[in-house]
Amino acid sequence: MLTLDELRDEVTAGRVDTVLLAITDMQGRLQGKRLAARYFLEEVLDHAAEGCNYLLAVDVDMNTVGGYRMSSWDRGYGDFVMRPDLSTLRRVPWQEGTALVMADIVWEDGTEVPASPRQILRGQLARLAERGWQAYVGTELEFCVYTDSYESAWSKAYRDLTPANLYNVDYSLLGTARVEPLLRRVRLGMEGAGMYVESAKGECNLGQHEIAFRYAEALATCDNHTIYKNGAKEIAAQEGMSITFMAKPNQREGNSCHIHISLRDTEGRPVMAGDGPYGLSKTGEHFIAGQLAALRELTLMYAPNVNSYKRYVDGSFAPTAVKWGVDNRTCSLRLVGHGHSLRVENRVPGGDVNPYLAVSALVAAGLKGIDDELPLEEPYTGNAYSSGAERVPSTLREALALWEGSRIATSALGEEVVEHYANNAKVELAAFDAAVTDWELFRGFERM
Repeated sequence: MLTLDELRDEVTAGRVDTVLLAITDMQGRLQGKRLAARYFLEEVLDHAAEGCNYLLAVDVDMNTVGGYRMSSWDRGYGDFVMRPDLSTLRRVPWQEGTALVMADIVWEDGTEVPASPRQILRGQLARLAERGWQAYVGTELEFCVYTDSYESAWSKAYRDLTPANLYNVDYSLLGTARVEPLLRRVRLGMEGAGMYVESAKGECNLGQHEIAFRYAEALATCDNHTIYKNGAKEIAAQEGMSITFMAKPNQREGNSCHIHISLRDTEGRPVMAGDGPYGLSKTGEHFIAGQLAALRELTLMYAPNVNSYKRYVDGSFAPTAVKWGVDNRTCSLRLVGHGHSLRVENRVPGGDVNPYLAVSALVAAGLKGIDDELPLEEPYTGNAYSSGAERVPSTLREALALWEGSRIATSALGEEVVEHYANNAKVELAAFDAAVTDWELFRGFERM
C-alpha cells in the first residue's frame, strides 16, 4: 500500500508515472481511467474525475440497454464523479510504473449513486456500525488455467483449450508445481499490491487452482478481491496463458467463491462466538438463521449470471440444499472455527460473483435474523444433497422472481437497488434466450 506522501515521492523520483483510477461495475469488474501520475496529484486528487454513468447500466459486452432509471439515452448518458479513496492507494507491481486507487461514485451534486456496488456495501456496513460492529470477510476464489492465450481462446471459440493440468491436482504438490511460475507471479504481485497471501492449492477441475488471502475488514476484502481478479488475468495474459473465473466453464467441477464472514465489536471481540451450542452466541445463532431465511430470495446477489446456476449439481461440492452444518461441506452454510476464528462460510457464490453485492446480502440477511430474533434450526449432520430440504434456486429466472418479491432486499437495500439489479438479470436472460447454442446445433442441425 502507498500513502499519499509516498506516491508523491515515487512520482518525483520517476518510479511511478501512471495512476489507475478504478471503480467496480455491476459485473464486479474494474473500470476506470489510466491517469498521468502528475495530473492525478495536481488535479484529480482535489477535484476528482468523471466517467460516463452508463458504466452501471450496460451488459457484459458493454452494450447500452434499456430499463435503468439512472442512465439511459433519454437522460443523455451523462457523467458521474469518481472520488479517489486514498485508503486503497497501492502499487501495481505487474504493470511498470503504475499505482492504483479505488474510487467511490457520486453524482455531480455530491449525492450518492445507490446502484454502485461499493456504495451498496458501504450502506450495509453502516448499519453494522450503528450497533458498534464490523464485518470481517474472506473470499476463496477458484479459477481454471489454460496454456492458450486469451486471443487464441477467443479465436478458437473457447473450444479445445489446453488446461494447465491434465488431471485432478486437488492438494497435489506435484501437479501445482507445473503451474507454479504463474501462480508465484500472481502471489508475489498481490503481495506487492498490499494483500496478505496465505496459500495456493490445486483443485478438482483440470487446471483448476485457488490462491487464498487473509481475511480483512469487509470493504477492504472486496476491493482486494476485485483487484486480484483483474490482476491475475493481466499476469496470465503477460505469460501467454489465460485463466477463467466463470462459475461453470465445462462439465466438470465449477469455480466457487466461498465467502467467510464474522462480526466483531469496536474492541475486537467476536460477536457471533459465545458459550451456546456449537460455540455460538445468541447473536450468532440469529445471524445464521437470517442467512438461511433469506438465502433463496437473495441468491441473485450470489449468483448473478445464467452460467452461475450450472454449478449447483448434487455431489459436486457446490450446494443445492438450504441447510447449515458444522464443518459440513454439503450444506449451503458451513460453520467453521472456534472463538475468535468462528465464522460462517456461504458456499453458494461462484467465481463470477460481485463480492460487494454478495457481502451486502450476507449482512442484510444476518441483520434480519438478529432484528427478528429468528431461531436457528439444528445443524444438518448428514449428506445435505439427499436431505429433501428446500433448494437453492436452480436458474437465474427463478432467482430473479424471488429477488423481485423479496421484502428483505427492498427493506435493506432499497427499491432502486432491487429494480436496478433485477433489470440486469432481465438483460442477461434476454440475451441468453436469443442465443443459438452449440448444444442446439449439435442436437438439431441434421437430426431434427
